[in-house]
Amino acid sequence: MSAALRVGLVGYGIAGAVFHAPLIAANPGLELSAVVTRNPQRRAALDAAHRGTAVVDGGPALLDRGGLDLVVVASPNRLHVEHTTEVLRAGLPVVVDKPFAPTAAAARELVAEARRRDLLLTVFQNRRWDNDFRTLARLIDAGELGAVHRFESRFERWVPTPKTGWRESGGPEEAGGVLYDLGSHLIDQALALFGPVASVYAEVDARRPGSAVDDDTFLALTHTGGVRSHLWVGKFSAQHGPRLRVLGDRAGYTKYGLDPQEAALKSGALPGADWGVEAESLWGELGTVEESRRVPTEPGAYPEFYDLLVTALRDGSAPPVDPADAITGLEIIEAARRSAAEGRVVHL
Repeated sequence: MSAALRVGLVGYGIAGAVFHAPLIAANPGLELSAVVTRNPQRRAALDAAHRGTAVVDGGPALLDRGGLDLVVVASPNRLHVEHTTEVLRAGLPVVVDKPFAPTAAAARELVAEARRRDLLLTVFQNRRWDNDFRTLARLIDAGELGAVHRFESRFERWVPTPKTGWRESGGPEEAGGVLYDLGSHLIDQALALFGPVASVYAEVDARRPGSAVDDDTFLALTHTGGVRSHLWVGKFSAQHGPRLRVLGDRAGYTKYGLDPQEAALKSGALPGADWGVEAESLWGELGTVEESRRVPTEPGAYPEFYDLLVTALRDGSAPPVDPADAITGLEIIEAARRSAAEGRVVHL
């Protein structure tokens, strides 16, 4: 039980190369054993970053190798269900990158399959370990905001020309567009903070010339507890609003800027001392229009996902993310699509 768990990684695009492979490699309880990718450039990048890791052409070849303790599925969204099903039927636990599946129905089938086989299944909702989210959770738990009534959250980017690739093309089965890509994170955060949602209103638009998927989307969620979450996701935002603005009956919290972990991973950095620490100049403001103060931002902690996963695999504890949470998120995405198509509030 002290030996590192051997991990197979399906996919070496942005998700596999930037997020999963570095976090797996940096975890002493895990060993990146083999990666699935056919792309010659990605194979070369893998060899440079993780020398000695085996590379294979497909999922069957990965599973036929044997000797794995875990598989991480970071393939294109349309393949999540196929690849996850293959791994579960091979008798291995699975981490699936978000979005879990293109539909809530397909996600339920995956959870049922894992339960039938008594296998761990979890979803990589890494933004639960973002610095701003962790700070907000701390402030709410400490009662600093009082009773929260409004949660505003944004992932806005400025990419005025659509790029090639599945994220910005294809039909619904591709699960492309910002609602699935970035919206999955914001919905998950809203649910984690404020619980179940009673109704959904959404505006889902493709604004950029030539865009085949939504690139400018807004969601209004009404939680059963009374909190209203307003969520913006977009790639056509020439100026960015605050990452978070949260209002309570005692104080508000406003935070600009993105968690630094993604940029660090893209630069080739690995988790270590001072990982996820943010400069004081980027700290958020807590208070009212009459009086406010800067509050320290909690360090971002993406490595914690895999720390918790190793513990769950070794002692049978709960996985870092319950896949049922991801199903709920997909139900909200589907309600948002109905709301936008029909121009109405959808009640869940």
